[in-house]
Amino acid sequence: MNRSRKIKIGIAAGIIVILAVAMMMTKGGKKSKGGMPLGQETSVTVVKAEHPSSGDIILTTGLTGTVEPSDVVHIYAKAAGDVTAVYVKAGDMVTQGQVLFEIDTEQVETAKNSMDAASVSLSEAQSNLRRMQILYSGGDLSEQEYEQYVNGVKSAQLQYESAKLAYERQVQYSTVTVPINGKIESFDVEVYDRVSQSQDLCVIAGEGENIVSFYVTQRMMQNANVGDQLEIQKNGTTYKANISEINSMVDTDTGLFKVKAQIENTQEIAPGSTVKLNLVTERALDTMVVPIDAIYYSGGNAYVYLYQDGAASMAQVEVGLEDEEHAQILSGLTADDMVVSTWSSNLYEGAKIRLRDEVQSGEKAQPGEAVQSGEELQPGETAPSGGENSEHAESQAEQEA
Repeated sequence: MNRSRKIKIGIAAGIIVILAVAMMMTKGGKKSKGGMPLGQETSVTVVKAEHPSSGDIILTTGLTGTVEPSDVVHIYAKAAGDVTAVYVKAGDMVTQGQVLFEIDTEQVETAKNSMDAASVSLSEAQSNLRRMQILYSGGDLSEQEYEQYVNGVKSAQLQYESAKLAYERQVQYSTVTVPINGKIESFDVEVYDRVSQSQDLCVIAGEGENIVSFYVTQRMMQNANVGDQLEIQKNGTTYKANISEINSMVDTDTGLFKVKAQIENTQEIAPGSTVKLNLVTERALDTMVVPIDAIYYSGGNAYVYLYQDGAASMAQVEVGLEDEEHAQILSGLTADDMVVSTWSSNLYEGAKIRLRDEVQSGEKAQPGEAVQSGEELQPGETAPSGGENSEHAESQAEQEA
């Protein structure tokens, strides 16, 4: 290669280097709208913030229960015998004292004979005493002999009363009556049936409102109180109920505590039906709460972000109960703190933030700020600058330049 050609190549290479440097200087010298060189904007997140408020957090647990009549009476046969007559059937409404059925206990006649015999003996003793009284009055009978006749009447009277009581008991055993007003839920008696003593023959539900019984753990029981209201669901309908009884002893079959609640207007729910219910198991009343989206966790520790002079400041908090909307704050905040209630992955200690209310009121971002929306906008609202990331800001700066 000759000398002149080398000179030309060198000149060309120098020109290329000069042009490249000029382009870099030109681009690097372009300014953003705020006058700061591009690539150095500060990202600003739009958030909502609010003071902690006072509210209630009530947590419920879903359980199942069984509907039962408030008053249930089981009818037993008090004496063995053959059923001779039946006057009712399952589903009938009955009143107190009404006869359900009769049983031939095979002892009524015997008891009646014994009572009649005792009645005769009493009559004879009383007749003898009247005769002896005349003799005793005339001095023909000693006081000791007269006293024997008096005692004879007393003894006959006791025997008669005992025989009469035995007869009435046998009559009672043979005629079974209703002890309370109510409805016959089950009835397993027919004419000519042979029934045994203490056999469960009939179940009567009282006319009062039904109850629902269910079982709870010890922790649930400690948070339940007599009078607490429940919601009962059956076939898509919700009923109100109030706890009426809480057993303090563990049920031996389930290892849980039995609870009863009085239900209102449940005539359409048949006794024995299974229902769903919601029991209040934990509650925090008139306590400090913040929106659930304000809570962040790191390593199991909870914290929130506070709005302080346009920047996010982390604050460790102790969280109590939580529901779908709010979290209870046990410590770490005061009523004057402005808690960022918008969840955003753009937040960190010292991050630049702006309040959504300020953005919506028309305030502009500061020079060098790229505004990002930290929350979902509502229908009809205009994004404050959610799409103005660094690339968009650079394009805008180039156009202005």
